[in-house]
Amino acid sequence: MKLVEVIRTILTGDAGHQDRRGPSSSRSARRRSRAQDTTGFVVNRLLVPYLLEAVRLLESGVASKEDIDQAMKLGCGYPMGPFTLLDLVGLDTTLYVAEVMFQEFREARFAPPPLLRRMVMAGHLGRKSGKGSTTTRRDRDVMAR
Repeated sequence: MKLVEVIRTILTGDAGHQDRRGPSSSRSARRRSRAQDTTGFVVNRLLVPYLLEAVRLLESGVASKEDIDQAMKLGCGYPMGPFTLLDLVGLDTTLYVAEVMFQEFREARFAPPPLLRRMVMAGHLGRKSGKGSTTTRRDRDVMAR
């Protein structure tokens, strides 16, 4: 990660929040982004709905995992598509974060899609399990039953 989100809590004074040294001072390659203390901070508030929508697109048959990844790489210039990223982050981790965010905000964009839950329950966790969002259409159909 090239980023550290520096969060201001109710216990953080003005001087502490303005201090640029922070916890990442020994990692000069990391850039800092300041945000208020809220569930998901900045990165997860944007990333989780993106990843969940990719799963919803696959689940509804709009496009294949490969086509969705390719579309985001070529169409948006992202270094990797959402399914490659899901495998890197971990499907179980994404599910957990989405559940926490949905409990906090009660917004549909944070609600985990059924396919993500079934994949995690089937042990498809991403790189850590050697199985992830790279399931075939047949695997997806079996999990949907």
